[in-house]
Amino acid sequence: MKLYDYVLSGNCYKIRLLAAFLKLDYQTEPVDFYPGKQHKNEEFLTINPLGQLPVLRDGDLVIRDAQAILLYLANKYDSERSWWPANNALRVGEVAMWLSFADQITSTASAARLHDMLGYELDVDAARSGANTLFRVLEDHLTDREFDGDDWIAGDCPTIADIACFPYTALCGDGGISLQPFPAIQRWVRRFTALPGFVAMPGINCIK
Repeated sequence: MKLYDYVLSGNCYKIRLLAAFLKLDYQTEPVDFYPGKQHKNEEFLTINPLGQLPVLRDGDLVIRDAQAILLYLANKYDSERSWWPANNALRVGEVAMWLSFADQITSTASAARLHDMLGYELDVDAARSGANTLFRVLEDHLTDREFDGDDWIAGDCPTIADIACFPYTALCGDGGISLQPFPAIQRWVRRFTALPGFVAMPGINCIK
């Protein structure tokens, strides 16, 4: 397997996280996202016409989009069916719902991060406001889960929903967003970083 990877990308980090939890062997192909914009050059566009990261190549199969790759890896390589509980319709629905929610975190918290770290021109105030609205939803959900005795987003064990939501939540400080108003999220982040096999994102200080 080969992961086309940018080390500071939260979406690429999602794939590295699941691969670490599943103890998968894979190669990384570094892509110069910034400043080189290698993901937009002609050679990379033959791999992903959308010009986006991450991309996973497994044999002859090429998969793009972080959430799609998480689903593929969990279905193919998680023999315990815990990261993607395919045999439980209720939990499948819950996990899928939070995978979609993670895309919204990417469009807000990640956008603010791109603005502050890489100088992208965008409405950063709107991005931060949107992220805070989403974090309030996640905070309330995690608080309710804790009252029910569950520590994770969609069930009594971590799933790819947690992986999908984790990076741009834990790294939101890079975009000028604070998790201080969200104690349940902070507790969830600490639980996540304590999981066996957890790997940190190099060069980035995850919220502890």
